[in-house]
Amino acid sequence: MPRQNRVTPYGELIAVPDRGMFWGNRGVLHDEQGRLVRYARARAWLICVLEFKGRRRTLMTPGRLTELFFLDEATGLAAGHRPCGECRYGDYQAFKRAFGSGSGSAPEIDARLHADRLVRPGVRRSYTAALSDLPDGTMVEVSGQPWLVYEGGLLAWTPGGYLSRLVVAPSSAVTVITPRSTVAAIAAGYRPVVHPSAARSSSNALGSLRSRAPARKALMLSAQSSGLALVVSHSRS
Repeated sequence: MPRQNRVTPYGELIAVPDRGMFWGNRGVLHDEQGRLVRYARARAWLICVLEFKGRRRTLMTPGRLTELFFLDEATGLAAGHRPCGECRYGDYQAFKRAFGSGSGSAPEIDARLHADRLVRPGVRRSYTAALSDLPDGTMVEVSGQPWLVYEGGLLAWTPGGYLSRLVVAPSSAVTVITPRSTVAAIAAGYRPVVHPSAARSSSNALGSLRSRAPARKALMLSAQSSGLALVVSHSRS
């Protein structure tokens, strides 16, 4: 049975079979029986590679940090994590340069992220922005669901990958899930790792739209919660 240690873009922990491309932590979250008892216990929320120097870990060892898993780096960044400075040293240095917070020390970055990701423990902080102002790799919410900003559109997030594409007017206002400071770092040049399904979903959807271009009947949905007019095309990956 899957453990409740898979992370959504909102930072929530769910139990699904999909492990994802990265793991990370936010301190010791489980008790002696392996049950989750807290949301976070540190300000340093990290994103790590699955393999590093042959190290092996026993999941949810009592008294040790709780291993969390992310579909991809874009998901981890949206949840409020950052690259690990040890196993992802090069990525952390790139993130630090793009982040541009004072001296760029880890405690400064973690303090800024802590302020940007949460209103209080377990309660997310978000903000509104025009889609055209958001770089690829940002996560947003539309109609109560998380979507990835990717190549001029939005891709639907699921624990196992990206499954469908929305084409939204660039001027549309969306709710941004990824912390504001992380969005600024991505805009400044940091390139988060995105699950391969994003490229497949995007290319499949665009190909489908183009093939029907002469007599295309776009499916228009009215997203009542956001006020957006959305063109939706579905693909399987």
